[in-house]
Amino acid sequence: MANLDGTYDCTVKSPLGDQNLTLTVKTEGNSFSGQASGAMGASDVSGEVEGDTLKWKQQMTSPMPMTLDCSATINGDTVTGQVGAGAFGSFPLSGTRTA
Repeated sequence: MANLDGTYDCTVKSPLGDQNLTLTVKTEGNSFSGQASGAMGASDVSGEVEGDTLKWKQQMTSPMPMTLDCSATINGDTVTGQVGAGAFGSFPLSGTRTA
């Protein structure tokens, strides 16, 4: 398994425009914990590690309460993935590890 721990500057392409966020990741075995923070606030995140892929659910409250279903695959210093927003569809996530 690659070293997935770190801080990533990410962008989610949503219907509300680009949503920038900072994702911090600390793995432990087949799980991880960290934080996702951006213009709409910050929240602790935790989930599963499957190879180079992180999977988690994240609660948001703005602009409306919703549970996001997120996945991100880390390849070196690059992250790509999807953020599922229920009936609103799924949006691409991309980013890079910060120094």
